[in-house]
This record gives sequence, C-alpha cells and structure tokens, in this order.
Amino acid sequence: MTTSSLLLLVADGRFPAGAHAHSGGLEAAVAAGRVTDLATLEAFLAGRLATAGLVGAAFAAAAHRAVTSGSAVRGSTLALLDAELDARTAAPALRTVSRRQGRALLRAGRAIWPEASFDDLPATPGGAHQPLVLGLLGAAAGLSRAETATVAVHGTVTGAASAAVRLLGLDPYRVQALLVGLAGRCDGTAAAAARAADDPPERLPAAAAPLADIHAEAHATWEVRLFAS
Repeated sequence: MTTSSLLLLVADGRFPAGAHAHSGGLEAAVAAGRVTDLATLEAFLAGRLATAGLVGAAFAAAAHRAVTSGSAVRGSTLALLDAELDARTAAPALRTVSRRQGRALLRAGRAIWPEASFDDLPATPGGAHQPLVLGLLGAAAGLSRAETATVAVHGTVTGAASAAVRLLGLDPYRVQALLVGLAGRCDGTAAAAARAADDPPERLPAAAAPLADIHAEAHATWEVRLFAS
C-alpha cells in the first residue's frame, strides 16, 4: 500500500479509534448558544485550529521525530512530551479524553502494525496522550512528520464538523464546503506544527482556549449527552 493511501486511511474518520464518539467540544458550545449556524461553526473550527489543532499536531510531529531520529533516549523524550502536553491541557476532563483516545488509537496501532515501537510510549496512568500515540502510529505507517501533523489537524476540524451536522441539523454539503474553505488554513497549521517539532518539548506550542476548558468541565457533568466530549 502506498504512503498516500495510508495517509487517507489513517485520517479517515472510520479508522477504528473512536473519534466518531467525540465532538471536540462542539456539543457544549452548541448547548451554550455559541455555535448556532455555519458562520459560528466556522469561527469555532478556526479557533480549534489555532489552539488544540496546533498544539496536538506539534506534539504528534514531535513524537514522530522522537522515534524516527534514531535517538537512544526516545523513551525519555516521549515521557517528557507526555508531561508537557499534560501541562498544556488545563481541564482534567480534556486530559482524560486525550488519554482515553490515546488508548483506543494504540489498540488499533498495535493490531495493524504489531512490529512498531509502541512500547516506547510512557507507562502513564490512563495511557499516553492521543497526539503522542498518533506520532508513533504515523511513523509505523511510513508517514512523514508533516503528513502526521496533517492527520492531527484534519481530525481537529472534521470531527467537530461532523458533529455539527448531527447537533444542529446543518446541510452536510455546506459543512463540507466550509471545510474546503478551511483547507489552506489547515495546511498552514500542519506546516507550522511540523516545523515546531524541531524545538525541545518545553518550547512546543502552548496555545490555550480557556472557554473550551470550561465547556469541557461542564460537559463532563451532564447525565445525558450525545458525545463523550
């Protein structure tokens, strides 16, 4: 299978890692009245790209670099990356979600690429953060650092966009047109994340979204919800 085909398969929302069960914070934003139509959805997605998208993609690219650079200390580097990403994830609910998604992605990665170096991931309670697992999965699939960052960015916007169709009853064709309009911004975010991966873990992007953190904590208390996050 070619690298381009693998890129498409890993980025596909049907990849068995549970991404379809998460709205990327959109469910809480809809309930709060902050996302109501295509225009506000576009603003929400742009905000995710500039914050969670950039940070997650940079850490995925850095994890990819750690396992493909031939370094003898890649295990300790991954542990440091995990700790740095934990520090950048202010909301306990979002830390839990990231590690839960990491476990699901790791299960898929081990089944598909059993020879890959997933054992280098830190033995953190709850499992490693999802971007780190994605970095190793991208390396196992033969994707480049930039392609791995692209997969991370892609997931940041497509999951929430898909959730918007279900939560708001938006026209799926117009939502897809919105995503096409954001493609250039997605590429730019992925490129910036791939470049940032050359920096030490403590200097990786730390863009924050305090309102998203607040929404995540509120969402975690709901007794009835359509999405896990």
